[in-house]
Amino acid sequence: MAGSNNPPPPEGSIMQQYAEYYQATARDLPGRDLPWLQTLRAEATERFAAGGFPSPREEEWKYTNIVALEKKRFQPSLAGTAGTLAPAKIEAWRLPEAAALVFVDGRFDAGLSRLEGLPDGVTVLPLTAALAQYPERVEAAFQRVAGREPHGFVAFTTAYFQDGAFISIPAGVVLARPLQLLHVSTRDDGLATLRHIIALDRQAQAQVVETYVGLDGAAYLTAAVTEIDLGEDSALDHYKFQAETDKAYHFGGIYAAEARSARLYQHHAAFGGLLARTEIHSALGLGAECELNGLFLATGRRHLDTHTLIQHQAPRGTSRETYRGIAADRARGVFSGKVVVAQDAQKTDADMNIRNLLLSADAEIDAKPQLEILADDVKCAHGVTVGQLNPQSVFYLQSRGMDEASARNMLTFAFANEMVEKIRLDGLKQQVQDALLAALPQAQGDWL
Repeated sequence: MAGSNNPPPPEGSIMQQYAEYYQATARDLPGRDLPWLQTLRAEATERFAAGGFPSPREEEWKYTNIVALEKKRFQPSLAGTAGTLAPAKIEAWRLPEAAALVFVDGRFDAGLSRLEGLPDGVTVLPLTAALAQYPERVEAAFQRVAGREPHGFVAFTTAYFQDGAFISIPAGVVLARPLQLLHVSTRDDGLATLRHIIALDRQAQAQVVETYVGLDGAAYLTAAVTEIDLGEDSALDHYKFQAETDKAYHFGGIYAAEARSARLYQHHAAFGGLLARTEIHSALGLGAECELNGLFLATGRRHLDTHTLIQHQAPRGTSRETYRGIAADRARGVFSGKVVVAQDAQKTDADMNIRNLLLSADAEIDAKPQLEILADDVKCAHGVTVGQLNPQSVFYLQSRGMDEASARNMLTFAFANEMVEKIRLDGLKQQVQDALLAALPQAQGDWL
């Protein structure tokens, strides 16, 4: 990169591979004629070339090794190559009550999307179209929340994003229908890099669902960063349902900034991917509220990782975190949650509750709750458990005529379903519950 003080990426490295590929296809990148975006991409390319993807040597990545990811050679779809997917292929993943932006292999598909009936003044566009129609609005919002922190995947998506969603809800508007961002991956060795922007003005309200799925057992990489900017007294229900294939790699970053009295309700369900990690960050202003809920179910040899960071930056903020993790077979789950209370954030009320369940001797879960409190008038607590099914409960159900497998499935389902019941959208709740049952062997018993 011209003008860079950093050395070039090592020859043959994954950083060099992506840099060379995108130099060759630069004309295909959205916003290629916008100087401010060229600058951001160049800066991010330098950061990625210098640091690459995160390493287990970094404290925040000590439980998740992505060396296998660096041995792959994923390639993005070029513009105009998407859009051939039959609608029936994704019907099971649609939310019937929602408007939808559909992305196939990282590219917006207009033919599969449904955006009719949105209120006047609401802007819902693929990011490629928003860059063409409202470049100044995208410039004002891009990296406003995620910043330019030295995170390898954030730099990667900034440098190489193919598309994404731009959602802007004006002041006082309450969306009656949820919005779904449905991502479908179809290609072996495919790469989908996405940046989403969700901005709610003062007293606006909305529900947004991000769904990530793959077809036909494809092996691919999805990297998506979502920036959420909540104006004063606004409210967003945000859901993420990660159900990638069992050969897929997935990284997702969700970064939220909450203004005074804003409210964020976030729910994360992670069932898929060979190696998947989602980070959820939220920074709270005066009197803001944040509720994070989540469930991961790792089976086979999956590695599912969830990190959360809640930063109370002003007084009288409230945060609640409730997560459940399940690992079976030879799978591994990771949960790391951190709450930071700034010195001026007096009267903060924060609570984190993490419970995890191991279903086999070879499964593993690493859980790490953290509190960093610099204020003195606060109420903060956290609790974490990692255990197994209660043998007495299994025996009790067996004594009532249930076989052992059904008894274990029933207890596992009950443990997980506490989180499924917190989903406020009926269509999504049914999808997540169906995925949960499909992952439990012989779970179609009379006890349902």
